[in-house]
Amino acid sequence: MAAVEANATLQASTKATAEPVRPLANFPPSVWGDQFLSFSLDNSELERYAKDMEVPKEELRRLIIDPRMDSNTKLSLIYSVHRLGLTYLFLHEIEAQLDKHFKELNLRDYDEADLYTISVNFQVFRHLGYKMPCDVFNKFKDASSGTFKEYITSDVKGMLGLYESSQLRLRGESILDEASVFTETRLKSMVNTLEGNLAQQVKQSLRRPFHQGMPIVEARLYFSNYKEECSMHGSLLKLAKTHFNYLQLQQKEELRIVSKWWKDMRFQETTPYIRDRVPEIYLWILGLYFEPRYSLARIIATKITLFLVVLDDTYDAYATIEEIRLLTDAINRWEIGASEQLPEYIRPFFKILLEEYAELEKQLAKEGRANTVIASKQAFQDIARGYLEEAEWTHSGYVASFPEYMKNGLVTSAYNVISKSALVGMGEVVSKDALAWYESHPRTLQAAELISRLQDDVMTYQFERERGQSATGVDAYIKTFGVSEKDAINELKNMIENAWKDINEGCLKPREVSMDLLAPILNLARMIDVVYRYDDGFTFPGKTLKEYITLLFVPSLPM
Repeated sequence: MAAVEANATLQASTKATAEPVRPLANFPPSVWGDQFLSFSLDNSELERYAKDMEVPKEELRRLIIDPRMDSNTKLSLIYSVHRLGLTYLFLHEIEAQLDKHFKELNLRDYDEADLYTISVNFQVFRHLGYKMPCDVFNKFKDASSGTFKEYITSDVKGMLGLYESSQLRLRGESILDEASVFTETRLKSMVNTLEGNLAQQVKQSLRRPFHQGMPIVEARLYFSNYKEECSMHGSLLKLAKTHFNYLQLQQKEELRIVSKWWKDMRFQETTPYIRDRVPEIYLWILGLYFEPRYSLARIIATKITLFLVVLDDTYDAYATIEEIRLLTDAINRWEIGASEQLPEYIRPFFKILLEEYAELEKQLAKEGRANTVIASKQAFQDIARGYLEEAEWTHSGYVASFPEYMKNGLVTSAYNVISKSALVGMGEVVSKDALAWYESHPRTLQAAELISRLQDDVMTYQFERERGQSATGVDAYIKTFGVSEKDAINELKNMIENAWKDINEGCLKPREVSMDLLAPILNLARMIDVVYRYDDGFTFPGKTLKEYITLLFVPSLPM
């Protein structure tokens, strides 16, 4: 009711002059309401889960470093630990083991190994930064025909492992390009004939390979679909269950905090035209880093990203071109006096935006890390200018060339704002050198930005076109290269595929920066895939995001 009254107030305030034509999108309402506001954290329960993790964690640590365990068994164990989202608990032990095994690596040792074993080893090394050669799969190709040998199609687990391995490919690794097509085609043809856990494993992987998935969700799905692997060691099973329940309590409290903040800010009353997506945005940020130590970082990044939703929807689905110009100027000036030039409806947002950033800067200055807040603020100003340029194109009916579109589109993809805002609460890991690396716009970051822009465009261009928006990558590509819509989409998908290869390369050792800094870049690209692979899962969050939020925040795992 408050939203209706606020909307009526907005409309009434404009009738004194002439009623402006507004590009209203009529976004669907939130499917969650105030559901997550009522959670109450029991700290004693959180402490109990933390205590219950101690014994299985120590037992599992001993297994990981056990020198008597043979190489394949050890790598298989590390693979399950990684898939369950537990790597960060044993990072030093795992890296020491992989350093040792990688130095001793001899491809001849795999001459007698089966496809599944090789695939697991390949994935472990590649996921954790070691460039295991893809030549290890050569023996599964027919030398005369150059195609994969037919007999491997009877080894479904091996085929699935090869399909997952192919997601880690780099540019020039043609055998993995071929493996991706071959295994996907064959697995799709047989999936409906499979039963039990194997059927679920194949369905899940075909829907979204592990490497493109949201890490904590993939961990839960691995726990559900790979019961045999998770039960190989009692300590692994117990630690995984307790760890999930510990994370769930912490994350439900974080979601309650940001939900209450959003409600207190009254954005749904002052700007009722926006998308109300608090749980979805929190989920998005949770996809960047789920580790307990990043709790504050998640809260900060969620708030800033919610500001971004208000800004985006104001430019895209409410404000007139004159109002957009005024708001962009005010954000560039970044001073409270600039609010006097703004329409009444957006003044509360502008005031809260400045206040929240000022408070953040004050807090982080005490730790000598105000530079991360400044970088986030500058990225916010950049995206406002980018949104203005898109609005000017739409207002004049101009369709940009593809290079022109991409130059601005990489800014308006929001990747830069979200990734820099993700750094704000991460602590000491974000040194001056680390931030300078970010600011240098390295290839890995460029690749992730491209995925963010084009994956969104491929899924949303029809909706945007219907609303009269001229700025999409699909339309710009068609205009510039004179191709059909189908060819344009295929080419954009090829660009996305190559960008994934560049990200994979950037995560291999020796790395330019630590994986702590690379992980949010990789994971933000993953979240773009989660949200936009099959539909616009953010604007219309009835499928994937609803399923993920339910999985993570509604039930707990019985111990």
